[in-house]
Amino acid sequence: MKRSIVTGGAGFIGSALVRGLLRSGHCVETIDNFATGKRENLDEISDQVKVHTADIRRYHEIAPILAGADRVFHLAAIPSVPKSILDPVPSHEANVDGTFNVLRAAAQGGVGRVVYAASSSAYGDTEVLPKVETMLPRPKSPYAVQKLLGEYYASVFASCFGLETVSLRFFNVFGPRQDPTSVYSGVLSIFLTCLLERRKPTIYGDGEQSRDFTFVEDVVNLLLKASEAPNVSGKVYNAGNGNRYTLNETWALLQAIEGVDLPAKYAPERPGDVRDSQADVAGAVRDLGHEPQYSFEQGLRLTLEWYRLDQAKRGASIA
Repeated sequence: MKRSIVTGGAGFIGSALVRGLLRSGHCVETIDNFATGKRENLDEISDQVKVHTADIRRYHEIAPILAGADRVFHLAAIPSVPKSILDPVPSHEANVDGTFNVLRAAAQGGVGRVVYAASSSAYGDTEVLPKVETMLPRPKSPYAVQKLLGEYYASVFASCFGLETVSLRFFNVFGPRQDPTSVYSGVLSIFLTCLLERRKPTIYGDGEQSRDFTFVEDVVNLLLKASEAPNVSGKVYNAGNGNRYTLNETWALLQAIEGVDLPAKYAPERPGDVRDSQADVAGAVRDLGHEPQYSFEQGLRLTLEWYRLDQAKRGASIA
């Protein structure tokens, strides 16, 4: 049985990955400082997972945990462009220093492979779509620079220190357990909450900016494949679906699904936001066996149902 460790395992994507690893028969441990992750994301599987309360910014805390692991999935981060612009120091410490600590501990601890959660924000704005891994990065925010530097470190640890690494550039992942309560939340989590509460969402910009929205279970499957694929160490792959939808199209689809009419409000675009994003997934399909299973609408319907049940549960607990 493989011993797999997920940093950020109490987060939205991390907790989905933990479930995927358990389904695949792994012995799973998580590392989380619970700054953004939530213990409740692991409640129903807490008896199957060893949870370490530790901070990736503190090498001495994580090194003994990572030592000897077969696989490490490094998802822990402060994943917000606006936060990194408002105050770049905390995100630099988590996303750069923390990633270096994870890679250093993995190399020294004899870890079999590290799969790193990179970001499509590294591309920035490009005239050509879809975005392919060979494009010159053009990061527009401290967060984008930080995640790109993590890729470079992963590649260097592979070439200089013999640590197997694979980096996956996530493209706008959405799904159950994504936190909608923060002003820095992903746009779909905010849209879904507004939909259920019958509120008009605020769209920053004209709404014609587009995203390659990727359902979390497709990302989980790709993470698992990246952890096992041969001859891919040190490489970077897009983790998207290869499609794109504008925010206006997305809000219109959600209104149609729910049968409501709630015209969006518009506000000035935010600094650091990328205009269009779409993944070229040919490399991931060829080398990792990437095969997305969920259409955008299927993912939205599954996520909407989870949000509906979660709201009902929270309402009942308050009552």
